[in-house]
Amino acid sequence: MSETTRIEYKEILTKELDIEKEVIAFLNYKEGGYIYIGIDKNGKAIGVDDVDNCMLKLKDRIKNNISPSAMGLFDISEEKLDDKNIVKVTVASGIEKPYFKSKYGMTSKGAYIRVGTSAEQMPQEMIDRLFSMRTRNSIGRIVSNRQDLTFEQLRIYYDEHGKRLNDNFARSLELLTDSDKYNYVAYLLADENGNSIKVAKYSSLDRCDLTENNEYGYCSLIKATKSVLAKLDIENRTAATITPVERKETPLWDKVALREAVINAIVHNDYSFEVPPKFEIFPDRLEITSAGRLPESLTREEFFSGISIPRNKELMRIYRDVELVESLGSGIPRILRAYGEECFKFTDNFIRITFPVSGQGKSGEKTTQKATQKTAQKTAQKILHYIKQDASISRNKLAELCGISPDGIKWQLNKMQKNGVIRRVGPNKGGYWEVIEQNNNNK
Repeated sequence: MSETTRIEYKEILTKELDIEKEVIAFLNYKEGGYIYIGIDKNGKAIGVDDVDNCMLKLKDRIKNNISPSAMGLFDISEEKLDDKNIVKVTVASGIEKPYFKSKYGMTSKGAYIRVGTSAEQMPQEMIDRLFSMRTRNSIGRIVSNRQDLTFEQLRIYYDEHGKRLNDNFARSLELLTDSDKYNYVAYLLADENGNSIKVAKYSSLDRCDLTENNEYGYCSLIKATKSVLAKLDIENRTAATITPVERKETPLWDKVALREAVINAIVHNDYSFEVPPKFEIFPDRLEITSAGRLPESLTREEFFSGISIPRNKELMRIYRDVELVESLGSGIPRILRAYGEECFKFTDNFIRITFPVSGQGKSGEKTTQKATQKTAQKTAQKILHYIKQDASISRNKLAELCGISPDGIKWQLNKMQKNGVIRRVGPNKGGYWEVIEQNNNNK
């Protein structure tokens, strides 16, 4: 074989050989790579005389001369090629880019990237960009804008699973920065914060006709997660189909896949954007949108194969402690089992999962639309009935009586005014509703 973007050959390991440069280039490359000691540039096996000594020196140099630590990101093994002993160094793409020679720091003299079949010096602009991404995307390094945080809800969840938080829990759960201040992870898990997750519901197939806009948050992220799961469990009503043989009941969305998608969206959301995940219910589908792209070191193929690089490792650890997450990397395969790769959409800043309603074809979409229209008509009739009883009735009171959100009532009232069924007399506060008689129906 000849050298490629992921394969580098070296005849012999010497003090003069800059093996650190080659390792760093692969650590900074999106797919990692392989370095073979004992093979010349033409791919011919030369062999290594003292394999054990070579492997020991490689490990020592990689361990002590590269920053951040590359431990766990490389493997050294012995192989045979044409009856010659060679040494293979497998280097994974790192998640703390940029990697660099410790003695030179984050400069072009110390940082490298794989370009074609060689390791090239990384431009300072790229070094700065990668470092800013690493710092910005790590919510464990971001200092919370509030330091008066309390964690009673978190204690309750740990107690429920027989795990008591001691006085040093903030440090053991990595809720502190290096300067001993609460970080953004702590802020998200605190009893009070400004984070809120929205679950929206629409009566149309686009985002024009909003009927519900629920918010779950301003509390521990774990509590908000449980609230979202409970709401979607209610929405995931079972549809019954009666056949001559049996009655078949099917939820709108696969329950296992739904739970995994919700947890993944919340745990892996890039909160450094200050944009929480969003859940949107349409007549024909459920859309789950989370902020952030795939990690630089993770390809789509690796993602779909179940390889997981936690964006927020601190959150992942806590969610595992309270048994909201079963095992690392198990979520995506469970989603793929039910819906396949086509349910995922990746952009530069967001990841969206779309679950179609079970059994939806074109006829199913029409049936759903008819059912939605029928429900909307019934709600409009209820509103008209209550307005006739009390022309000054408030929107919040109508929402309570009709069993839908104030936003849903607002949408209905606007539609009824547009269709000439009612009109508003006077200001929003202090005015009243007037029903327009439909005399044309008698003609």
